[in-house]
Amino acid sequence: MKKYILTLAVALAFGTGIAQAQWSEHKGLLWSSLHGLEYEFKAGVNFGGTSPLPLPHEIRSIDSYRPGLAITIEGNATKWIDEAKKWGVSVGLRLDSKSMTTQATVKNYGMEIFSETGGKIQGLWTGGVETKVRMSLLTIPILANYKIGERWKLVFGPYLSYMMSGDFDGNVYEGHLRTPDATGSRVNFTGDNVATYDFSEDLRRFQWGLQLGGSWRAYKHLTVHADLTWGLNDIFQKDFETITFAMYPIYLNLGFGYVF
Repeated sequence: MKKYILTLAVALAFGTGIAQAQWSEHKGLLWSSLHGLEYEFKAGVNFGGTSPLPLPHEIRSIDSYRPGLAITIEGNATKWIDEAKKWGVSVGLRLDSKSMTTQATVKNYGMEIFSETGGKIQGLWTGGVETKVRMSLLTIPILANYKIGERWKLVFGPYLSYMMSGDFDGNVYEGHLRTPDATGSRVNFTGDNVATYDFSEDLRRFQWGLQLGGSWRAYKHLTVHADLTWGLNDIFQKDFETITFAMYPIYLNLGFGYVF
């Protein structure tokens, strides 16, 4: 009998603890709702690339493009500033990844390649270029929110990013390098003779840009979103002069979210 009484007491205590925890969570969400606060967890995938705008005359054609696996995870909080909850301001923290691989045909393209002896040769490249870009970033979006009806919401504003790791490398093939300039000596690369390059150390740590997007609330808590992020500063440091034009990350993020 004592065994059953003890088991019942433990079950009651456990159930009471769960009920209290759920009630505390419910009170917290109720307090947030009464004060115009809303929280959301989002996950998605980035599609896009890093590109000069407009394409410079050195790039004669884009021969191939392959997006990489670029997953994003974000948590944000929104403060609705009017009674109707149509206008709001949100701040988030996002783990971003951006990735792409391209092949292009170029002429007089600034390049610094590794030679067979392990040294570097700098000059102007004419021929094929394969470029791989991979970046992992910590991003803070600061966005204005506007609701269109009960299900649709638009967002717009700036974002700030810190690059935790990044690679910008690749190889050149089927062409020639003029060094040190267009009238200099010529080094040919044909067939299986390729050379690699790596500008990863010249990437800029801090990036910023604009974000424009929207979301649709499919269910009470589930949302589907599409957000375009457009970088506004060159991904390379100011003193990097090998590539003579600025390059900007432009990506479309597609995913889903859960609203608390």
